[in-house]
Amino acid sequence: MLREAKDAGIRKAISRSATPVIPQVDGIQLFRVVDAAGADTAAWVEVAGAKDMERAVAASGQGHAFVVVQPENWKIIPLENLIADFHRSEKKVYAYMKTKGEMEMAFSILEKGVDGIVVPAEALQTAAEIASALGREDLYSLPVAKVTRIVDVGNGERACIDTASQLTIGEGLLIGSRASFFFLVHSETVPSEYIPTREFRVNAGALHSYVLGEDDKTRYLSELRSSDKVRTVMSDGRSRQVVVGRVKIERRPLMMIEASAGGELGTVMVQKAETIRLIRPDGSPVSVTDIKVGDEVLVHLTESKARHFGGEVDEFILER
Repeated sequence: MLREAKDAGIRKAISRSATPVIPQVDGIQLFRVVDAAGADTAAWVEVAGAKDMERAVAASGQGHAFVVVQPENWKIIPLENLIADFHRSEKKVYAYMKTKGEMEMAFSILEKGVDGIVVPAEALQTAAEIASALGREDLYSLPVAKVTRIVDVGNGERACIDTASQLTIGEGLLIGSRASFFFLVHSETVPSEYIPTREFRVNAGALHSYVLGEDDKTRYLSELRSSDKVRTVMSDGRSRQVVVGRVKIERRPLMMIEASAGGELGTVMVQKAETIRLIRPDGSPVSVTDIKVGDEVLVHLTESKARHFGGEVDEFILER
């Protein structure tokens, strides 16, 4: 099992079936932890109530490498309290988790998360995938495109993507009418004397448009639903995954903007309104009603021009 853990990229191995270092005392067991640095001890506390949480905190002051908490009938609130207590005392708390959802939740609580997780052997691969994604910062190339054509196209349905996150100035969604050419459409975070900001919203564009979503797959704006995930991108290329809280579709006047970059032409169709913005090369937002032919905006290009159910495929396709 140690070899399997190493192959999966797991740095520490702990066995609950092994003989404890010392007998269980007041709900706490100690076990040997094996890693590249040698052997150490960890305390393991099964938490079913407030008294068990106190035992876990007490164990953190006994010189162990870390304390493992195993939840019985709870997940969120008690773990929030434990993470806060352990971080204040600069001690390490791990959580015993079995499923992918539990593991992801454990690392996200209080925006700090646990210091590590302990998983059953059958969950090694899932844990390794989650561990590899932690701390990884996905950067998107955002070349400059020159606007070549602007057309008022009349009324159509556009979609506002309301996320469950607070967006910032310089942040938006990658939207486009072609699967290989995306425009960075800015969030509604710029103050205006005529309309309040909606820091959670991107007025993304016409229903047919692609949006770059989870795992770099495209989705049509028309098919997004609450609880789906999309990827927001900053003007410097930094990105994060956010949850869709609501999609608001209304009929509004639309305009089409065409631009060229890297020898490719791309278009985006958005609502014609002062509050809809693209992003200039210097990172500043610019209203689509102020954009003129010859202006420059940030875009994202992909190598594959074809998509099948959102994923890239190598096949002939022509999008006009």
